[in-house]
Amino acid sequence: MKELRPHPKIKIGASILAADPLHLEREIQKVQEGGVDLIHVDIMDGHFVPNLTMGPFVVEGIKKAARVPLDLHLMVEYPSKFIEPFRQVSGKGDYFTFHIESRDEPRRVISQLREVGFRVGISLNPPTQAERVEGLLGEVDLLLVMTVNPGFAGQKFIEGVMPKLRHLRSLSPELDIMVDGGINEETVPIAARHGANIVAAAKGIFGKKDPAQAVRDLRHLTQENFLAGSDPATVGGRH
Repeated sequence: MKELRPHPKIKIGASILAADPLHLEREIQKVQEGGVDLIHVDIMDGHFVPNLTMGPFVVEGIKKAARVPLDLHLMVEYPSKFIEPFRQVSGKGDYFTFHIESRDEPRRVISQLREVGFRVGISLNPPTQAERVEGLLGEVDLLLVMTVNPGFAGQKFIEGVMPKLRHLRSLSPELDIMVDGGINEETVPIAARHGANIVAAAKGIFGKKDPAQAVRDLRHLTQENFLAGSDPATVGGRH
């Protein structure tokens, strides 16, 4: 009899980048009412991507309002420089997700993050080949497959990333794999069918009239479509 591998839990992340910056506590409360699993926080340094967002001071406020873990998505050149500042304002169970394209040596960053108690995520951009992260899949808690080029909310979902996502899922059937960028009710089924068990949505949640209901809708779509018609142990090919 074929051994059945457990699937990872379906989770929804609300990307605070699209929330009303004047009412972050209220916005966080709305998505928590919908059962959101993560508050996804995009942190940009103006170098790795041509945009600046929030620093530790704002994250400290977000943490006070959040009852669920934070996913700190570091789009920065040197993630190691940001570990201690964000450790001081975060907590046990929070994720620190950095990019394989950054200038730091990834295993050194992973080790540093483990030492201070972060859960570890690693991300790769749409043009980056899967091979760049394959050797690290067993060392991280989360893989983030970008479905837009990072830097700005509201971009169009890049469906050409899906073969790479499917391949990475075939290598790690039990790993949490997130997609971020252009995520909404039209694109979630596509990503889920290719192996994403976590979706991070910005305008797909905060751009809706009822963000709590948007969270519930995205969860249903992800659950309904996760690896539909596929076997995560056999799908793939190298991309």
